[in-house]
Amino acid sequence: MTIPDSVFPMDNGGSCVPLPPEEENRIVSELIKESELNLRDGNLYYVISNRWFSSWQRYVGDCGGMLSTVEQSSDDQNASVVHSEIADRPGPIDNSDIVSNGNNHDSNDFDIHRMLEEGKDYVLVPQKVWERLSEWYKGGPALPRKLISQGVGQKQYSVEVYPLILKLTDARDNSESTVKLSKKANIRELYELVCKMKGVEQKKACIWDYFNLNKHTVLAVSDQTLEEANLMMDQHILLEVSLDGDHSHSVGNELALVPLEPPRSSMSIAGGPTLSNGHATGSSFNSYQGSSVSSSLTTVDDKYDNCRGERGGLAGLQNLGNTCFMNSSIQCLVHTPPLVEYFLQDYSEDINMDNPLGMRGELAIAFGDLLRKLWSAGRTAVAPRQFKGKLARFAPQFSGYNQHDSQELLAFLLDGLHEDLNRVKQKPYIEMKDSDGRPDEEIAYECWKNHMARNDSLIVDVCQGQYKSTLVCPECDKISITFDPFMYLSLPLPSTVTRTMTVTVFYSDGSGLPMPYTVTVPKHCSCRDLCNVLATACCLKSDEMLLLAEVYEHKIFRYLETPLEPLASIKDDEHIVAYRLKRGPRKTKLEIMHRWLDNVKGGERKLFGTPLVTYLAEDTLCGANIETSVYKMLLPLRRACASSKSHDGKENGFFSADIDEQSRGSNAQCEPSNPTTTSTEQDGTSCGGSSFQLFITNSSGLGCEPIEKDSLLKHSQHIRVFLDWTDKEHDLYDASYLRDLPEVHKTGFTVKKTRQESISLFSCLEAFLTEEPLGPDDMWYCPGCKEHRQATKKLDLWKLPEILVFHLKRFSYSRYLKNKLDTFVNFPIHNLDLTKYVISKDGQTYMYELYAISNHYGGLGGGHYTAYAKLIDENKWYHFDDSHVSPVTEAEIKSSAAYVLFYQRVRSKSQMEGEASVVHTVSL
Repeated sequence: MTIPDSVFPMDNGGSCVPLPPEEENRIVSELIKESELNLRDGNLYYVISNRWFSSWQRYVGDCGGMLSTVEQSSDDQNASVVHSEIADRPGPIDNSDIVSNGNNHDSNDFDIHRMLEEGKDYVLVPQKVWERLSEWYKGGPALPRKLISQGVGQKQYSVEVYPLILKLTDARDNSESTVKLSKKANIRELYELVCKMKGVEQKKACIWDYFNLNKHTVLAVSDQTLEEANLMMDQHILLEVSLDGDHSHSVGNELALVPLEPPRSSMSIAGGPTLSNGHATGSSFNSYQGSSVSSSLTTVDDKYDNCRGERGGLAGLQNLGNTCFMNSSIQCLVHTPPLVEYFLQDYSEDINMDNPLGMRGELAIAFGDLLRKLWSAGRTAVAPRQFKGKLARFAPQFSGYNQHDSQELLAFLLDGLHEDLNRVKQKPYIEMKDSDGRPDEEIAYECWKNHMARNDSLIVDVCQGQYKSTLVCPECDKISITFDPFMYLSLPLPSTVTRTMTVTVFYSDGSGLPMPYTVTVPKHCSCRDLCNVLATACCLKSDEMLLLAEVYEHKIFRYLETPLEPLASIKDDEHIVAYRLKRGPRKTKLEIMHRWLDNVKGGERKLFGTPLVTYLAEDTLCGANIETSVYKMLLPLRRACASSKSHDGKENGFFSADIDEQSRGSNAQCEPSNPTTTSTEQDGTSCGGSSFQLFITNSSGLGCEPIEKDSLLKHSQHIRVFLDWTDKEHDLYDASYLRDLPEVHKTGFTVKKTRQESISLFSCLEAFLTEEPLGPDDMWYCPGCKEHRQATKKLDLWKLPEILVFHLKRFSYSRYLKNKLDTFVNFPIHNLDLTKYVISKDGQTYMYELYAISNHYGGLGGGHYTAYAKLIDENKWYHFDDSHVSPVTEAEIKSSAAYVLFYQRVRSKSQMEGEASVVHTVSL
């Protein structure tokens, strides 16, 4: 790879000439590929505002696969061409919208706003890419962040965008200061930094884990990382300084500095928290010294025994920084009766420390410890710090403090607990046989037996079912049948197949007023289909075409010029407009933006309304052509003047032919011949003339300069001008037609919003069980044809577990769109009878009762998770909203926020005895 050191050639005057966009694209793409081949801890990446980066990307096209979320298109190649044709070169790099310090570039210590999303709010570029962009565009500020590796076993790399921020309290004067370190920094580095900040000798310093302003543990100087010490974002640490360097006692009135952690060789599982039914359990075991889990276990405090007989299961979970998704899933699991009964007893013999697919038992122990704390009496919220630390260690995708999906966490927890508690120590290799026309009962029994030979745990016992999967080859009709285990069922939400959209159409030739049109289109169609439907609705002429555009903050955010771009790329809250243009060779596109003078804020000019777009008719680009085009487009907005006519020539929103001809003549119907004309009189009609000022944007798009009527402009494919409005112009023109722009999901100005869609849980289940063809990216290798085929797939339920979890697929992710469905699903609370959906002929009934719900409120990339859970013994429902726990009625738990549903099977005594004998037979 050869990248020249001198990225800017010099012109004859000695100034730098920007590279062509395709050359910038090539250089950056090469640098990105180079960085991907050299991933290692400590590599620097730079955070760049997606607002600026997307404008640069529109200028150069798709670069190294780094398409930002908001700029994705259905056809990367076409999108790149469109972007490079219509976008101007961006100005200096501007990160002011993602940092707290705003535009203060004098400081090197910039805090990035919390809760930003990669690809939406910012992008990450390698150091060499930043150096090139900075050299080409200047600006900033620079926001360097380090690449770190996370996880146990196979490392996962991620950029630490947000360093760990700790609040340091100095016990000498109770002063507070902030400490920023990587979570991969060790305790020794923490001491060095704190002692340097406070001017303290390290031998005299002692730092406490001061979470929630309570002393927990002395942080001993070691190579243990801050992450391993379970230090959380924004938590407190406490500095104590001894006078003589002896840490056996603290200074002043503080308590003696003694570790609160028990010795490593004597840890216990069990305890005796009391269930709500009053039955207490308890037993213990000791981990051998030096085991991989012994340092992770936590003693069960005596407070458990002191609280026997009191109500348990009503403790909340503290939010440790956007961990509501975790708290919601945990509350549902810790209120699952079989799990409660299991983890309140001694489960030490089931811990599998040697399973390469597990987490050496550490996840199961951390979960069990957390469950026992939550089931201890009292309602004091528990801080799940140790559990979150284990989660970050074994599942780095859930580390940090961004929002995640509660169902994805649930899936990881169930699978992780299963592997940590797998009673099978050595998994045998088993070769699966083809069905070959054998009876379903025989194949199902064989598949479950093989599954149990490798997987035997509490999770399998109570949470796993079995479904039948049938694949049929479309060529040779080969049928393949397998019986696979499942932990939960992800149900689609059937919805309508059409979409109602409202689009405002503007006349680029000034022949009519802007008009909103409400149309119905297939959900999965393209922009071309939308244009065809709009063309019929607005009676588009044969010599006209429609140009779709998205308007954001009174500017054209993007043009939807790729015909096959899916409508899924248009969200419901976006503002879409269409411009009627004459067909023919494309010339210069003129984009007119409106500004008004805000005298309240010192004369600042602000954008308003919807931009107008047209094509310039003349080959010669001059100020006069632009002025003529502007006034032609504004003509329909002209207010009525004192005239002998009963109206101003408009019929049904259009100018009549004779008036249109007059308007194109010499100063007819009050139209000024240029922006500085003060008044006209024509045919007895008198109006005050406008004094519009036009400004054209410069090449960087940041500045502008006045347009002179006789000035010649450089040839360009895209010209943007500003039209300045004053009170006088508002008196002459009705700007309301430019302001009230409907969102695409609205059904017009006078049509009420349709009622919220409602479906039943049974319809979701039936959609899950409906036969469908596999996607082109999920082809099946047919053993008959010996080729990959797009087979049809049919799922059937064969065996249902005691605990049945339904995941409602509210979130849809594709290349073009991330969306959430707020459809109300009507699910039964009692007597969910699934017997008719189970195709095995075992003669049993499958009746279920709801006992927990994980809820999600809000949209994508944020929102909030809560949980409803039932204390079965007292038959009462409670709402678990992080730390807050409150009773709710059964009628309140049904809502469109329901995301994951938890059911427990209700069986008669005879059914339980019959199943127990079957399980015993299978295990033999």
